[in-house]
Amino acid sequence: MSIYEEVEFEDLDYDPVTQIYTYPCPCGDKFSISLEALWDGEDIATCPSCTLRIEIIYDEEDLPPLREDDDDDDDESGSEEEEEKGEKKKQDEKGEEKKEEIDHNIASVLQKSLTVK
Repeated sequence: MSIYEEVEFEDLDYDPVTQIYTYPCPCGDKFSISLEALWDGEDIATCPSCTLRIEIIYDEEDLPPLREDDDDDDDESGSEEEEEKGEKKKQDEKGEEKKEEIDHNIASVLQKSLTVK
């Protein structure tokens, strides 16, 4: 396949958490390539939404160090999961409160309509 564009490494956006470099694609999505792939010598970033590809122009000495995966990352993701579960529980509780309020309002309206007749 052909290359849509050659892009300088410095023009890419970097997310240090995911260790992914991105660059806007004309289709509206983003080209992406991992830091690990760059360290492995790959220089082609792909777009997940279309067939376009870009070539990344870089020198390995410009790359940040590759983060080592260790057990601490698992602990952090576990706490993130717990946070998400806690947030979901709060949303569910709010939803239940709304349901109770709506049920109460419906019951009130029904009672008033029965009283009027």
